[in-house]
Amino acid sequence: MNYQTIECVKNGAIATVWLNRPDVRNAFNEIMIAEMTQVFNALQEDEQVRVVVLAAKGTAFCAGADLNWMKKMSAYSEAENLTDAAALAEMMHTIYRCSKPTIARIQGDCYAGGMGLVAACDIAITQHSVEFCLSEVRLGLIPATISPYVVRAMGERAAHRYFLTAERFSADQAKAIGLVHEIAEADQLDHTVQTMEQTLLTCSPHAIADAKQLLRAVAGKEINPNLIADTVQRIANSRASEQGREGVQAFLNKRKPSWLSDHS
Repeated sequence: MNYQTIECVKNGAIATVWLNRPDVRNAFNEIMIAEMTQVFNALQEDEQVRVVVLAAKGTAFCAGADLNWMKKMSAYSEAENLTDAAALAEMMHTIYRCSKPTIARIQGDCYAGGMGLVAACDIAITQHSVEFCLSEVRLGLIPATISPYVVRAMGERAAHRYFLTAERFSADQAKAIGLVHEIAEADQLDHTVQTMEQTLLTCSPHAIADAKQLLRAVAGKEINPNLIADTVQRIANSRASEQGREGVQAFLNKRKPSWLSDHS
């Protein structure tokens, strides 16, 4: 499908979604928000795709909101602002709830809403020279729709600092607070992403989807009888599942499981 603001390239079981507005540092507007929601919904249903990479063209990963879009928003009524914000929130949640593992490939600076895109992905790999910034309060705004994902990614304590100060911080600091997982030099970024892709392809796609659901079910929750009962049910279901049985049998028989054989 042809998009105005993004590209989607499939290579076997890997799909790469490219932010493609390099002239405005991949800032998003209402068109990009709609297209990102559409493409992630489509990839969710594509049985051939097992890993999704979110990448960007040009020198910046994402500068947040497009200035022209922000000018339009400044004239919106409250109802129009609610509708507009809901679309942005839906885009973030669509990325976050994707059952396929998602990797953010961060080749350039990442500000404001771009931080939400990174935080909504499962794994984040950044180039060493990248700077990050939650810049909203400098504009009299707050990072509201991205906050559930950013706080989960960097932790509440770090969020207190960077939500309130709008400071820029380095890739090293982003890794120290848990926002990103790996740092690579520019000439090693693609290799590092590809290594992670191949690691994910060795794992059961059904188990990955279930593991993502498990994370959402237990993260930050009180360990009580209800939660324990839920985890008991989940492992029982996993053991009885087709890929659970296949994986155990493959291990015991010292052979590749079917999901590896299908893509070897």
